[in-house]
Amino acid sequence: MNLKHALALIVLLPAVPLAQAPGGREAEPPGQSLFAARCGFCHGRDAAGGESGPDLTISPLVAKDVGGDTLIPVIRDGRVDKGMPAFALGASDLDAIVAFIHDQKKKADLNPGRRRSVDLADLQTGNAEAGKAYFNGAGGCARCHAPGGDLAGVATRLKGLALMQRMLDPGRNRGQKPNPAIVAVTTRSGETVTGHLAYRDEFTIALTDDSGWYRSWPTGQVRFSVDDPLDAHRAQLGKYTDRDMHDVLAYLQTLR
Repeated sequence: MNLKHALALIVLLPAVPLAQAPGGREAEPPGQSLFAARCGFCHGRDAAGGESGPDLTISPLVAKDVGGDTLIPVIRDGRVDKGMPAFALGASDLDAIVAFIHDQKKKADLNPGRRRSVDLADLQTGNAEAGKAYFNGAGGCARCHAPGGDLAGVATRLKGLALMQRMLDPGRNRGQKPNPAIVAVTTRSGETVTGHLAYRDEFTIALTDDSGWYRSWPTGQVRFSVDDPLDAHRAQLGKYTDRDMHDVLAYLQTLR
């Protein structure tokens, strides 16, 4: 075959993307499977926030990271006080995870409709007196909380968005503190086991008992009850108006 015919054949052949896996599927970005397995439950498979971890695409820590200089120590050593475990990973795996996080951030930054971070000014729109009235009245907050008790000095410990998040979802980012929900499980043999809720879905109920042991059962094989003090907060989410939330936040900000 002469050069002319060879060039013609190349032109006529269908182009095959280099970044394509067998079977026509797009190749997985480097680090994606590692991130999904190690970090996805908390931070979401796309690093945009998940069950309990923040959106890494808008994280200040990610924004200032250069080549893993800030991210790798956090991934490797964890943040136990904030509920993030340490990961014993090799250098290549750490580099792959960091590269994936930065890749997701770049994609998010190119999206004109992406959410922006919340400024403190966005939250300073409430009326503290109205919030106090709601706290003691319609909101029912005073049934469980007291400004001179568990909420004493809360505004010095939490500010801005962190205070709003704690108000709306106090179970989020609890670190190593046990789940406040108490579970009582009765087995078919009649044994009753109690402890802090560790996991629950349609098929499984699990708890950590007083000795620190993790125990689980298929939900169809036991009877169980859950006493969760945070249920009131979850119910309240469906009742709050935007004005209510900002008014209560303004009131909480006075508790210094």
